[in-house]
Amino acid sequence: MTLLDYISILFFAAGVLVAGLAFSGKQKNIKSFFSAGGAVPWGIGGLSLFMGFFSAGTFVVWGAIGYTNGLVSITIQESMCAAGLLVGLIIAPRWHRTRALTVAEYITERFGLRTQKAYSILFLFVSLFTTGAFLYPIAKIIAVSTSLPFNLCVIILGLFCVLYVSLGGLWSVVITDVLQFVILAAAIIIVVPLSLARVGGIRSFFSQVPDGFLTFSNDAFPWAFIIAFGIYNAVFIGGNWAYVQRYTTVKTEEDARKVGFLFSALYLICPILWMLPPMIYRVVNGGLSGNEAEGAFLLMCKDVLPAGMLGMMIGGMMFATASSFNATLNISSGVITNDIYKQLLPETSERELLRVARISTVVFGLLAIVVALLIPKMGGIVNVVISIAALTGVPLYLPVIWTLFSRFQTRSSVLFTTLFCLVVNLLFKLAGPGLLGVTLNRTEEMILGVSLPVITLTIFELFFRIKGQPDPLFETYRSIQKTNPVSPLSRGDANRFGVKVIGIGMLTAGVMQGLLGLFVNHHQWLVVSVGLALILIGFALLLLNQNYY
Repeated sequence: MTLLDYISILFFAAGVLVAGLAFSGKQKNIKSFFSAGGAVPWGIGGLSLFMGFFSAGTFVVWGAIGYTNGLVSITIQESMCAAGLLVGLIIAPRWHRTRALTVAEYITERFGLRTQKAYSILFLFVSLFTTGAFLYPIAKIIAVSTSLPFNLCVIILGLFCVLYVSLGGLWSVVITDVLQFVILAAAIIIVVPLSLARVGGIRSFFSQVPDGFLTFSNDAFPWAFIIAFGIYNAVFIGGNWAYVQRYTTVKTEEDARKVGFLFSALYLICPILWMLPPMIYRVVNGGLSGNEAEGAFLLMCKDVLPAGMLGMMIGGMMFATASSFNATLNISSGVITNDIYKQLLPETSERELLRVARISTVVFGLLAIVVALLIPKMGGIVNVVISIAALTGVPLYLPVIWTLFSRFQTRSSVLFTTLFCLVVNLLFKLAGPGLLGVTLNRTEEMILGVSLPVITLTIFELFFRIKGQPDPLFETYRSIQKTNPVSPLSRGDANRFGVKVIGIGMLTAGVMQGLLGLFVNHHQWLVVSVGLALILIGFALLLLNQNYY
């Protein structure tokens, strides 16, 4: 990397930090800190959902799969497009209809405080590992590109994210998500054509790939795994507590649908752009093995991008993959503050709760940093991410989603399903080979993780329906909904300020990229053109924001 690359990274780091901290003075209470006042524009919510989800190691986890397995890496991710469509059609509007801003709030109203505490503890425990897994790819990217020690990268980046999330709350997360998307999209638009040119064009690439590289599925990832993974993603996107915020903090049910639809539309196109660079790098250098394949995407970027643009690409990847870390950090802090601390001390003032929120963000973030440091000893990021998904995703989130559509499930049935399935999955994962003589492969592990909760909940549903016995707590929940008025939406001030921050951020990024175009040693026209496009979009947002409000 050149000095110009380091300047680009520092510039974008400062920009993201300033954008996030711009909201630090606007957090007056817990509702504004954790739900952005309950009136986030659906476009911003959809982009934030997209960034928070895909950045769970896309460039490292799926980049490694793309380099090793080829086209199947795109097939797997297209299942997320179908999952987003299902969420937008069915699940997102149901979450908005609950009038709860968080999953924990819904569980409390539907099943009581004891059930909520049980799920909160389970969620925090699982989130500690997923948050650490989100941080790992960012550090891996920096370590590969700068040759800095991996552990140092984890610590520095973790502390950076903790700083602006603890001060800015949900608004800082969703606004920086949008800016990260813009920076990343601008970089991808440049790196894909340069990567293809590196190998002589698309036809030349097709002719040089290994046999079986362009098949939609393979032995490592058969159709059974892809289908099960798609079902898992529908549950994960529809039930993960951090993502549910994106459906509950928009204004209407229709807006909640649009959040899911925007996510689906972006996942229809983007996996192709993301996976082409690591797939092309297989032709450029087919010698990566093991965990080395995790750096395939970045190595392709280093090979083709001009000086300065590599820094922009790394900056975009850094802050895009930070989105999942930030979103999960915010909601985990919300659970600790609003659903545990506030329940224990209900008379706590809003000012004190806000202080607890920031302290819990810092503490949870530090614990996640420790988990990220341990991932290399857990078998690498690919194994960790897929294992966490298979073991915990559907058991933890499906039972609660199911209750959005059923008046028969009870707190006992949903808790039993979650705990039973988690125990069975862990038993097969940890004790299966030694005690049971059974070793599940990746596909079998995913199918078990998805099918067992579905079967268990179906049995409970049929049993209660045959008995004609709805859950007595359901009527209590319905009466609470009828008596509680719809929460008033926040004023447009925060929304207006948020769009203004996005506009200024895009305008600044465009100017920065345009200036970089003056110094790059090749493809100046491409770099400058993308910079001008960002400047125009930034001006348009500022103008529309002024006229609309």
